[in-house]
Amino acid sequence: MKYNNAYNFDLYPKTLRWQEGDLTATRTTMWSGPGCHNGCQLIFYTDKDGKLVKVEGDPNSPYNQGRLCLRCLELPEITNHQDRLKWPLKRVGERGENKWERISWDEAYDIIAENVRKFQKETGPESIVSMMGTGRNVSQALGQNQYANFGGPDVCLAFLSGDSCMNPRVALCYVMMGNINVADMSQFRENRYEDDSEWAAPENIIVWGNNPVVSNSDCFLGHWIVESMKRGSKLTVVDPKLTWMAAKADTWLRIRPGTDAALALGMLNVIINEDLYDHDFVEKWTHGFEELKACVQEYTPERMAEICWINKHDLVDAARTYANAKPGCIQWGLAVDQSKIGISTAQAIMCLVGICGNLDIPGGNVLIDQSANLNFSYGCGIDTLEPGMREKRLGDDKFILKTYGFGSTSQSDSVLEAIETGLPHPVRMLWLQSANPIANMAQDAPRVYKAIKSMEFVVVIDLFMTPTAVALADLVLPAAMSHERDCIRVWYDPLRTLSKCGTYYEAKEDEQIGIDLGKRLAPHKWPEWVNTTRDFMNWKLQEGGVPWTMEEIEAEGGMIYHPFNYKKYEKGLCRMDGEPGFNTPTGKFELFITVFEAFGNVAPSLPYWEEPPESPYSTPELFKEYPLVLTTGHRSFEFFHSEHRNSKTSRELHANPLFDIHPEAAEKFGITEGQWCWIENRMGRFRQIARFDITLDPRVIRAEHGWWFPEKEAAEPTLFGVFDSNPNNVIPQFEYGPTGYGAPVKSLIAKVYACTEENSKITPTEQVTKLGGFGYVK
Repeated sequence: MKYNNAYNFDLYPKTLRWQEGDLTATRTTMWSGPGCHNGCQLIFYTDKDGKLVKVEGDPNSPYNQGRLCLRCLELPEITNHQDRLKWPLKRVGERGENKWERISWDEAYDIIAENVRKFQKETGPESIVSMMGTGRNVSQALGQNQYANFGGPDVCLAFLSGDSCMNPRVALCYVMMGNINVADMSQFRENRYEDDSEWAAPENIIVWGNNPVVSNSDCFLGHWIVESMKRGSKLTVVDPKLTWMAAKADTWLRIRPGTDAALALGMLNVIINEDLYDHDFVEKWTHGFEELKACVQEYTPERMAEICWINKHDLVDAARTYANAKPGCIQWGLAVDQSKIGISTAQAIMCLVGICGNLDIPGGNVLIDQSANLNFSYGCGIDTLEPGMREKRLGDDKFILKTYGFGSTSQSDSVLEAIETGLPHPVRMLWLQSANPIANMAQDAPRVYKAIKSMEFVVVIDLFMTPTAVALADLVLPAAMSHERDCIRVWYDPLRTLSKCGTYYEAKEDEQIGIDLGKRLAPHKWPEWVNTTRDFMNWKLQEGGVPWTMEEIEAEGGMIYHPFNYKKYEKGLCRMDGEPGFNTPTGKFELFITVFEAFGNVAPSLPYWEEPPESPYSTPELFKEYPLVLTTGHRSFEFFHSEHRNSKTSRELHANPLFDIHPEAAEKFGITEGQWCWIENRMGRFRQIARFDITLDPRVIRAEHGWWFPEKEAAEPTLFGVFDSNPNNVIPQFEYGPTGYGAPVKSLIAKVYACTEENSKITPTEQVTKLGGFGYVK
């Protein structure tokens, strides 16, 4: 039971490096592609040539205590994969022909610099846009390169509609309480669980819209919940599927995908009307309780349960259990963001945390920020923009939260609109860093494919030749993996180092690419002494006023915890003026969001429920043609989004794309288990293999995302089969909420039918690359 962070120091000494026979062991942090959102501590074993031979979880790490998932354990296989990009490549054929010429880094830099100067001169720096994939260790490199070297204001996630991955939750938290928050598993102290004298195990944990033991998303290790369960925590799980955690829960709420806001509003109704809320916290620290109380009266548990397709008594029990838990916490995930009303959904859930007094207390949801308050986000280097350039950021003119800095990226749909229309200004160059948008991140992938085709110059930096690189890139640059980088990690505490212990051919660290380009394009915006990535890290540590160098952090075992306080709002630790309260206009935790009202009611100040744009109830006639609710975006143990499809181990365990369907629904639609099937709606179609799941509602199907097939022909029209099994063929862009956030990724409608020889003559990839797409009306 006791958490052991002191295991065999003879075998695992608390030093940066040691020797084990012929191998050098390096203690460091995993935080680069391929991988996930987390930053587990590993021991990398390299041979005399610097080749990665094996990895182990660090048993003495308070963070992960030696635990690793499949994706880390197969790192040697991925790192040394024969298909990994080894040197810069220049396109010599037409886009999509997969014809490349090896060039030197100097040649690549010269080509980039020539194009950047041309676009800067002809249409301004704002005609250059940089994008990245999901939040990992390139945001600081991407931002610094875009702002300082290219001079343009636009950095964003790669065509992710409504910025619908964590960004809605983050923006909501900042307007509501001035901080983001996470479930407290004692992760911000070196001595954890029973060794942490202040921490208390949550009596009730609501796992809402994520499967943390599989995804480990948002810098939250799923095993922490398992550790808390060992110490008595009970679970409530909100998920359309019976996951492992749902099977262990006291209450499993099998909601209709996309109805999370309705569930939260129904729970608020119960907690307020049954007087189960925390009067002391509400009276002292919240703003807008009476307005919230009035608002939730229409959201009765009977009505909300009916909307969610759950039992009313389960909804009521879940509300009572959470409200009575002292403490209780909520671990939320992507499902919150991926509805059109993602902001309202997040607000309703955070209202639960607030009125139950579970904010910033031991075992509740604790307020947290980046480690040492370092800016390693998308905004890194934004102060280098020339006067007036920041105001040209795409989407800022439409979405007030973007305008006033409650979001640090450009609005992704607005970037697509500018590419398609040339308004408000043309976009001519695209820089894609660790992003594979047509396989994964872009909704309406065929539309985005067509849009990028129109770009004049596209650079891709990645680990492997991806469908996006083959179809759309002019230059492809090889990126270093985690153990090939000197870096620091600041996504929450502790402050951690990545210490370089290997190289791979000519692959470069993302920061080094930015430094090298800076010498050519904008040397006046870089300190003269910053020549290596280690220099870059020490520069940023200095800028942030951190009292340590990277070398000093390494000497402390590669991680340093900062002092952590609960109830920071009582101690004057949340506001800029040092006064008690929250960093909001009222100084309170805002159940009624005053910023929305002050900005001209850009969005409702109170949480609300609204049916998805297409659903059994909002489009009943369309539902007759597409009679199933389709959800997608969930994770598997083997893959992280579109990564790992070229891993032999992952593909042995998970060879093909699978969609889940209840046997009753399968029988109704003439489908057998293991059969390839088409999933189709008004926008297009894709195909996956049927997997029966008796835990699903028979009205719901659940498809996988991110699939492409490295074993297939790279050149068009095959293009690794990237559109063949791609649910983004059927997900719209531009269906965001009033703040520009949210997208209906998890609440679509579709029909399903078996693949036959007759209906499979043209693949979706051929349909997109040869025939111009599916032809739906936008």
